[in-house]
Amino acid sequence: MTKKVLLIGLDGAPPALLFERWRGQLANIGRLLENGTYARLRSTDPPVTCPAWMSLATGKNPGQLGFYGFKNRVDYAYHAYRLVSSEMVKEDTVWEILGRAGKRCVVLGVPPTYPPRPVNGWMVSCFLACGGKGPWTYPPELGPEIETEVGEYLFDVRDFRTDDKEHLLEQIYKMTRQRFALARYLLSRKKWDFFMLVEMGPDRIHHGFWSFTDPEHRRYRAGNPYENAIRDYYCYLDREIGELLKFVPEETLILVVSDHGAKRMDGGIALNQWLVDHGYLTLAEKPSQVLPLARAGVIWPRTYAWGEGGYCGRVYLNVKGREPQGAVEPSLYHQLRDELKRKLEALPDQSGRRLNTRVLTPEETYGRWKNIAPDLLIYFGDLSWRAIGSVGHPGWYLEENDTGPDDANHDCEGIFIMSGKRARGEIEGRHLVDVAPTVLDFFGIPVPADIEGRTIE
Repeated sequence: MTKKVLLIGLDGAPPALLFERWRGQLANIGRLLENGTYARLRSTDPPVTCPAWMSLATGKNPGQLGFYGFKNRVDYAYHAYRLVSSEMVKEDTVWEILGRAGKRCVVLGVPPTYPPRPVNGWMVSCFLACGGKGPWTYPPELGPEIETEVGEYLFDVRDFRTDDKEHLLEQIYKMTRQRFALARYLLSRKKWDFFMLVEMGPDRIHHGFWSFTDPEHRRYRAGNPYENAIRDYYCYLDREIGELLKFVPEETLILVVSDHGAKRMDGGIALNQWLVDHGYLTLAEKPSQVLPLARAGVIWPRTYAWGEGGYCGRVYLNVKGREPQGAVEPSLYHQLRDELKRKLEALPDQSGRRLNTRVLTPEETYGRWKNIAPDLLIYFGDLSWRAIGSVGHPGWYLEENDTGPDDANHDCEGIFIMSGKRARGEIEGRHLVDVAPTVLDFFGIPVPADIEGRTIE
């Protein structure tokens, strides 16, 4: 028997929806749950698309990978950032290890795989290829072949943070329909042993429509026209998965995995504004309007810390001898960092109630790490609140995201489903980095010693 693995990635799919709320309405996913093994899968820190999918693909945490989000510090200059790309991935991926063992691989839409790198098989780049130059497939001639089959290829939904919900919904369905049509084409036309695809639709629909479906969201209104938008999309996605499974041999190992989960977003915490108001971040003058920090006139010799916004907050200390105009004595680094950690974790919500904020250090999160990790990683309200990086706000608590309309934030638990002849039901204690060694072990290929994850039997 020739062993095959089909790994279906659903970006941001949360266990609360697939394992609980709508399980009975998802026939194909429900069958995989009933006849296989499944788990709540702990995501990376931070639980963000990049680096999470690459942690899954390599079995290594972001510290080992050396990148910590979509934007990463290139050096210790204040505004030297680089967008994540495949060029930053220095560790072996599961498809590269399999390829060296003679296995043919198809990799479709896995972040970050742009620009595409050679693989023993075929690769279609991820959403980072939007607007990019040069080939977006490997081999390059696969690109024209795809466009002949499915038309102009949609890597992602552009501007998914929008108030035009009807257009957003239309684009999400169009992207998902095309991605699965392409997957069926590649499954049927290419020789493969390992096939992995990532669909971004779940993440995009969460950000756009969570408030319409979650009664606990502050903006929820019963009977609104999009109340069932997310449920209906998952039912559609379930049917696409069912059609996809018709194209694989019965003995194929099926994995359905998400890189992180999702939850309602209660609001945003103006991280840099908080640092300004507490004397850690000094501006030349009080902004008369909301500004990104890069345009706010930071007086760096009088600044001790600054932050970056996003699904979680990232704080960097301005250390003498490390940053160009450092203000923090190296001997006081840990004292200041502990002080910030303590104060941020004690920050209440606007009503004075405990927020349950978690603040992580790279030592406790990664042990050892490469490149420049944040000095502190902040999960405001245990990720129920987004971190806001801009300044000029009248207070610390915002109802809206400063980068556009957003209903949901990322959560630390995604999903793992594995088909198998021996159904084990739900298991516990599994992590995203366990997926790569599980695939390698299935193929009988030795798991490299430096992989952090453990095989899921």
